[in-house]
Amino acid sequence: MIAALRCLPGVGQKSAQRMALHLLERDQQGARRIAETITQALDTVRHCSKCRNFSDSDLCDICSDQGREQNIICVVETPADVLAVESSAAYRGRYFVLLGRLSPLDGFGPAQLGLEDLEQQLSENGIKEVILATSATVEGDITAQYIADFATRQGITSSRLARGIPLGGELEFVDGGTLSRALTGRQQID
Repeated sequence: MIAALRCLPGVGQKSAQRMALHLLERDQQGARRIAETITQALDTVRHCSKCRNFSDSDLCDICSDQGREQNIICVVETPADVLAVESSAAYRGRYFVLLGRLSPLDGFGPAQLGLEDLEQQLSENGIKEVILATSATVEGDITAQYIADFATRQGITSSRLARGIPLGGELEFVDGGTLSRALTGRQQID
């Protein structure tokens, strides 16, 4: 049980041991509930046929929601990124989940990211803007540029999430790369 729990991200030997002992000694019902929930999720959760997010039906709740803006797609790398954007409550459009980023050395090319599906959605669905919310890494930047290029060829506006100093951040603790991007992307105050 301890070895099995160690497969979780951020869970080391001691944490896995504490969890296993707690579940066995104090919360066997909780352990059964966890086991049943994981089994059910493995049997029913799949990828949405439209956006590739996790879903327990053919279309996820976001793609099924006709109240969302249908002409904007936010492209993210993972289902966790969808959750992060949704938690902001600042975006009401659709998504496309890449399930990775372009990285030929790791075997991730356009086919693995479903970029043909994305390109088809952009050409068929009256999309006006693609928001590129890929990570601030070399691979994330290359992926965003690749998508922006084929969006531009289709006459679709591309935008990238702003980057810079986090809210409440102090300059002396901000790394040089972040500070450089913040200076380059500065905005005029009206």
